[in-house]
Amino acid sequence: ELYTLLEDNSNPLILVERAAPLLERLRTEVGAPTADEDKKDEDDVEQAGPLGRYVKPLTSVLLLKLLHSLSASYHTISLDHIKTLTSGLGISFIEVEKTIVSTSYSKGKSSSLRVRIDHRANCLRFGDAATAGGGRQLESDAMRSQLTTLSKQLSSVCTIINPTDEVHSAAVRQAIFNDVRSNLESEHESMLARKELIEKRKEEAERLAQEKIKEERRIKAEQAAAAKAEEERRLAREQQLREREKLAKVQREMEAMEKKRYLEAMGKNTENMTEDQLALVDTAALAKEHAEKANKKKDEAERKVREMSKKLDYIVRATRIEELPLVKAKNEEKIKAERERHEADVIAKAKKAKAQWEQNVKDKEALEAHSIFSHLSIFEEKAMVGRRAAHVVLCAEEDKRAEMEAEEGKLNRARRRKEAEERRIQAEKEEEERRIQAEKEEAERLKREEEKRKRQAEEEERRKKELARMDEAREKRERERADQNRPTDAPSSSALDAASAGGGGGRGGKYVPPSRRGGGGGGGGYGGGGGYQDRGGGYGGGRYE
Repeated sequence: ELYTLLEDNSNPLILVERAAPLLERLRTEVGAPTADEDKKDEDDVEQAGPLGRYVKPLTSVLLLKLLHSLSASYHTISLDHIKTLTSGLGISFIEVEKTIVSTSYSKGKSSSLRVRIDHRANCLRFGDAATAGGGRQLESDAMRSQLTTLSKQLSSVCTIINPTDEVHSAAVRQAIFNDVRSNLESEHESMLARKELIEKRKEEAERLAQEKIKEERRIKAEQAAAAKAEEERRLAREQQLREREKLAKVQREMEAMEKKRYLEAMGKNTENMTEDQLALVDTAALAKEHAEKANKKKDEAERKVREMSKKLDYIVRATRIEELPLVKAKNEEKIKAERERHEADVIAKAKKAKAQWEQNVKDKEALEAHSIFSHLSIFEEKAMVGRRAAHVVLCAEEDKRAEMEAEEGKLNRARRRKEAEERRIQAEKEEEERRIQAEKEEAERLKREEEKRKRQAEEEERRKKELARMDEAREKRERERADQNRPTDAPSSSALDAASAGGGGGRGGKYVPPSRRGGGGGGGGYGGGGGYQDRGGGYGGGRYE
């Protein structure tokens, strides 16, 4: 009956009224506690009966059923009416509020109940009334499919009221199918022709687009090639200029750093020195001066150390000689004071011991006068009985504790051995990882050093090539300038023959072609002096620049 009531009944006004006797009957039959005893522990409920634990969950299900039924019938309902409806459940209204709040905040698709407690208006709001603002009511799940559901229901009602003529519907359907069959071939041919026309137009449009794209790509490629060639030429010129400037700058910086190092080692301030001032400094003179000052400073430091060591030795010897009588006198005074204090302590201790002995003798005489010692053995026997029993208990406890300590010590030793083994394995693992990491770092360091050496060698080779190229260019410019400054009148054939056949003096010098000039002539050239060459000794020994 309770299952039927929860599944089929939809009247919220009589739901609790009909379910309350059934719940009370369930409590009575299975031995569950009454409504006033629901606040006890679950252990007491389990002891009352095997199904007693399900009474309270059934009450929660009944309350949920009541809320769902009310939400289907009401938008708002007063809290007083809710209290009246739930009074037969045997639970407080605070628990009802908790159930309502947990239901409204439950997540998931199965939670279709939306409810909000409005304490200001003293009412309960269901469904769209629980949301703030009417603009979202049309977007709710209930309103979203309302027209579709209404249409389906009306269609079913119309079918029931006015059933369709099956014979007429079949005839209409057959006529439609016949019409489709008769026009099927023509429609198919027209569709194929239209498709072919569309394909031709698409192919023509694609061909024109491809030609246009190819022409644009060709123009862009030509422009890009011209721009790239110009850019490469410009970059090559800039690269050559940068390399020259870089080599000159590196050389200047190396010289400046070397000069600064020497100047700082000599104690001079180089922060305020300009590049021009550093350029005027001679590196060789600085190195020589720095070496002289370093040697002089080292000799001076060694001399001072020897003098200080000798002076300290003299002072220590003199101090020990002078303080020896004072130390002896102070030691004798200390021994005398300690001897006197020891004698006084001995005398005081003897007096104190004698006074204590006299007091003990008086106390013994007083006790013997009252016959206390005659009853002492009885008192001792009674006291020892309890102490022996306590001693036996303590011995048993101590034996048990010793066994527990031995077992615990064995476990601790096993645990320590296990932990030590784990630490050893972990240490070996970490050591292996550190070794592998160190090998990796060493390999990387060697690789970096090798790359650095290669870069330095390449840079040095490039610098040497650049210097050689610059020297060659300078020599070429000098040869061109010498060729331009050479006189235009060439010697006659007789003079050349005489020069090639004769020895020293006058015209007896050997003629050297311009391409092989570079050394001094044999006798004197034309007009005496050195050989015929571009620098020195040509045409009267003058120099053509």
